Amino acid sequence: MAVVFVARSAALTKWASDVGQGKHIFKLGVAEDEAAVKSAVATGWGGETDWKLIDAKEIDGLDEENALARLGRREKVIDPTYYPRLKGAAGIFRVALTNVQNSLLVAKAMTADEPLTEVKIKPKDIADYMIRNAVA
Repeated sequence: MAVVFVARSAALTKWASDVGQGKHIFKLGVAEDEAAVKSAVATGWGGETDWKLIDAKEIDGLDEENALARLGRREKVIDPTYYPRLKGAAGIFRVALTNVQNSLLVAKAMTADEPLTEVKIKPKDIADYMIRNAVA
């Protein structure tokens, strides 16, 4: 069973902010199992080794190419050939917080239990949003 994961690097986020990509940069990937996810995150991407795993979910019958294409319909992929620092690391996305916020507000509106209030976005919310859109 494949594991879809989302990771984040503080150093790469700072670099992305400096080059005009914003500060909400996340890596989406698919691995064979939990051990492969942990080793990939420990190795890192883009020349950085401070990657932290935010969220991971087991999904049956999903490969990385399809997951990246599905999420790429909603969010902007940072092209690793345009930025040499990324060194061919596929699956690094610039996430628009308005998309995540709108998604959370719609989910809140669908449940009658909670009143509609402004939503504060956390990295876990962004990871859930990315995984949900990569799978669907």
